Amino acid sequence: MRVAIFTDVFLEVAGGIPSSIEAQREYLTKNGISSIVFCPARPGSKVPEGVFAVPSFKYLRPGGAPLAKRIKKVKKAILSAYPEFDFDIVHVHYEGACSLAGMQLAREFSRPLVQTMHGREDVAAETNIPHPVKTLGGTLLCYLHKFGVPHPIKIKRDDELAPTTVRAKMWTLMVNHANFADVVITPSRHFKEKLEHYGVTKPFVVISNAISDEDLKRSFKAAGLDYDKPPVRDYDGQKALRLFWNSRVSKEKRMLPLLSALLLSGGSIEMEVYGDGNELGKAKRLVKKQGLKVRFFGRIEHTKMLEKMKSAELAVVVSYGFDNQPMTISEARAMGLPTLIADPDLLEVTGEGGILTSGPEPGEMAKTLSEILRRPKILEEKSRACIRGRDEVLQSVQIKKLIKLYRELAK
Repeated sequence: MRVAIFTDVFLEVAGGIPSSIEAQREYLTKNGISSIVFCPARPGSKVPEGVFAVPSFKYLRPGGAPLAKRIKKVKKAILSAYPEFDFDIVHVHYEGACSLAGMQLAREFSRPLVQTMHGREDVAAETNIPHPVKTLGGTLLCYLHKFGVPHPIKIKRDDELAPTTVRAKMWTLMVNHANFADVVITPSRHFKEKLEHYGVTKPFVVISNAISDEDLKRSFKAAGLDYDKPPVRDYDGQKALRLFWNSRVSKEKRMLPLLSALLLSGGSIEMEVYGDGNELGKAKRLVKKQGLKVRFFGRIEHTKMLEKMKSAELAVVVSYGFDNQPMTISEARAMGLPTLIADPDLLEVTGEGGILTSGPEPGEMAKTLSEILRRPKILEEKSRACIRGRDEVLQSVQIKKLIKLYRELAK
C-alpha cells in the first residue's frame, strides 16, 4: 500500500503536527506501508528522503514557515513527478494550498481521502490576526479556501464557538474542509463533537497523536533512566517547584497569563521554556521586569526535549479553547510527568495525570499552583497515573487504528 500525505506544516516547523506525522510514517513503514509527504519547503533547502517539496514562495514565509504557491502550480509539479498519481490512499493534515491540492487530486483520481483535523483554526485566527484587520483576514482566508473545495455550508455568528465574524468564517472553512473528505480523523472526542455540532456529517475516527516508541526509549537511555521503570515524580515541597513548558510561546498558548500566575502564586517556582513564537519577546521582558525564575532555551531537537523532562515535576499547557490534543501532554504522560491544564476539555487527553486549574484566569491558575505547593503529594499521585496509562500515547498502539482505517478504505 502507498499513501500520499499532504500537509502545509512539516519542514522547518516545530510543533505537534510535524512530529505526529513523522511518528505515524515511521510506524507505517514498519508495517509495510510506504508513504510520501507532499509539503512546502524553502527553495534550495535540502529535502529529506520520502518528502516531495511542492512549489513554495521564496520570501513569503509567515511565522518563518515555508508557504506553498497556488493550488494549480502545486498540482502541476506533483503530476509531473507522479503522472499516474499511483497512491492507494490520500491523507491530508492541513487546510492550506498544498493540502487542498492533495484533496483535489484524490477526487480527480478517485482515491480514498482521509482528513485529519488537528486544530481550532477559529481560535488561532481570532488570537493572532491583528485587531484592525481581524474580520478582513478571516474573510479572506475563507474566500481563498473556496478555490480548493466548495463551501455549501455557511456558519453564522452565535453565542457558542462562533461569537465573532472571524470565528464564524473559520468554522465555515473547517466544516466544509472536513466534509470534502471520505473519513475525518480527530485526535480527541471533544473536537469531533464540536465539528459535528457545526455540520460535519462524514464518518469520524478518533486517533490520538502519539509518541514514537523508539524515540521514547532513546530518550530514557540518554537521561540514564530505565524505560521499564519510569521515575515517579516525588516533589516534597522543600525546594522550588520545577515547571516545564514545551510549546510555542504564542498568544493562543497563553504564556503571559501563566507568567502572571507565577507572580501571583507567591510560591517558589522555576520554569524552563522550550519553544519560540510571536510572544517570546514580551515573555522575556516580563520575566526580567518581575524577576521570575524562568529560563528560555528556544527550540531544541524533539528527542532531546523528552530527555529534558527528567528534571521537571510538572508540565504546563494552559491554552484555553484552542488545543485539541497537544503532543506536549502525550510526551509528558510518556515520561511520567503530570500536566497542569486550564481547559477542562483537555482532561480527555491528560487522563488521570492532569491537574485542572480552578479557572483559566491568572488568579485562578495561581490558586491551583499554590494548592500544589501546599499539597505536593498530588504530583506523585498524578505521576503514577501517567505511568499506568503510558501505553495509550505510544505510536505502536495508535497506529493500529490508522492502518485498520487505511485497509478498509483501500478494499
